[in-house]
Amino acid sequence: MVITVAQQKGGAGKTTLAANLAAALAPTARVALIDIDKQRSLAAWHRLRPAARPAIACQELSFWRLDAEIARLRAQVDCIFIDSPPQIETDARTAIRVADLVLVPLQPSPLDLWATEATLRLAAAERQPAALVLNRVPANARLTDTVRQSCAAAGHVLLPATVGNRAVMAQAFAQGLGAAEFAPKSPAAAEIAALVAAVRLAAGW
Repeated sequence: MVITVAQQKGGAGKTTLAANLAAALAPTARVALIDIDKQRSLAAWHRLRPAARPAIACQELSFWRLDAEIARLRAQVDCIFIDSPPQIETDARTAIRVADLVLVPLQPSPLDLWATEATLRLAAAERQPAALVLNRVPANARLTDTVRQSCAAAGHVLLPATVGNRAVMAQAFAQGLGAAEFAPKSPAAAEIAALVAAVRLAAGW
C-alpha cells in the first residue's frame, strides 16, 4: 500500500503525520518512508530513530526516481509513506500518481480547507482516492464542526479520526519517535491509533 501525504499549504503537519503513522505500524508491518520534500525533514527524523525501535526503511529521492523505487519497494514492504513537497508541481504530481491513497492533512480553519482544493483537484485529475484528516486540532476548536460540514457539503472524504495539537508530538519527533512510542498512554497515542485504523479502512488495506 502506497500512501502519499500531500498538502499545498505548508505547516499542515504532513511530515509529522507520516512519521507517526509509520512508527505506529512498524511493530506489526514492514514499513518504508520516501522523502521527496526538499526540506528532508522526514529523513532527518529517521536518522534520529533509536536502533532499538522497530525498523523503518527510509529513502531520500528526487521525484524522477520515484516510480522505480516504488516498484522495488512494493515487493519488499507492506506499506510505503511518501512525504511530498507543499507546492503543487511535478514532484507532488508524481507522488500522487503512484499512490493508492492520498492523505491530506488540514487544520480546522477555512483557510486550510481552501488550500486543500488544489491538492484534491490534482488527486482527482490523477484518478487517485483522497482523504482529508483534521490535524493539529486545538482543544477548543469551534471551527471543527464547521469544517466538517463544509467537507460534507463539498463531497470530500474526511476521516473520522482527528489529531490534536499536542506538545508530545513535537517531543517525540525530536527523538526520532512516534507519539505511540514516546508516550504510549497519552491522548496523542490514542489519536494516532485511531488514525491508523481510519487510514487502513480508507485505503482498503
